[in-house]
Amino acid sequence: MSAGSALFGLEGRVALVTGASAGLGVHLARGLAGAGARVVLAARRVANLERLAAELESGGSEVLAVGCDVSRQGDVDRLVAATLERFDGIDVLVNNAGITEVIAAEEEPLASFEKVLAVNLTGAFLCAQRCARVMLEGRGGSIVNVASILGMVGSGQVPQASYAAAKGGLVNLTRELAAQWARRGIRVNALAPAWFDTEMTGEMFQDDRALRWIRNKTPMGRPGEGPELIGPLLFLASDASSYVTGQILAVDGGWTAV
Repeated sequence: MSAGSALFGLEGRVALVTGASAGLGVHLARGLAGAGARVVLAARRVANLERLAAELESGGSEVLAVGCDVSRQGDVDRLVAATLERFDGIDVLVNNAGITEVIAAEEEPLASFEKVLAVNLTGAFLCAQRCARVMLEGRGGSIVNVASILGMVGSGQVPQASYAAAKGGLVNLTRELAAQWARRGIRVNALAPAWFDTEMTGEMFQDDRALRWIRNKTPMGRPGEGPELIGPLLFLASDASSYVTGQILAVDGGWTAV
């Protein structure tokens, strides 16, 4: 094994990924498995998880699939318990579960706003808190929150007040948890993707006007592709970023630079 692959490797470590049933979560799980991690897949759609688990296991990875709604404290507790029953700890948490509601702010029902925050922000906190309790008692670890460029800048043309609020909260939650746990062996960072083709953005990617808007607004002139998140994730999850915590890594083709 080369020095570079060892630096970014996760051989034998236990990595838990929420929102792993579709979209970016699938790519992130594949990347972790490819780096040698034992992977725990969590999401509400268990059938999807089981298909991904079978795929990863066929490549030689150790995988556990667990149905979980991260907005429910009991589900998160069961997820952590199932992980510890199968494996010997938790080394990496990837907080990827998320939902959105595209609606003008003046029209969005309070129940919708609260639901988005419950999954994207409260759920991320619950998972981080429960996993950190394990990490603090064991060998430390790395938490990677999947935020968004909409946690750093506004959109306006794609109205998502609840999503932007949740991701903005997740950005600063990342910094606060990093500050609290830095001396206790846990690093906390975040990825902030721009526009990627996923279930949540599917309608935009079928609309020529929306695609033109993305290309025109992005200095690199195109949306992102799922595998392009794997390298940034492995950097933050592995020892390659051993002196990095509390940082937000935008994977956005330059969107937030202009």
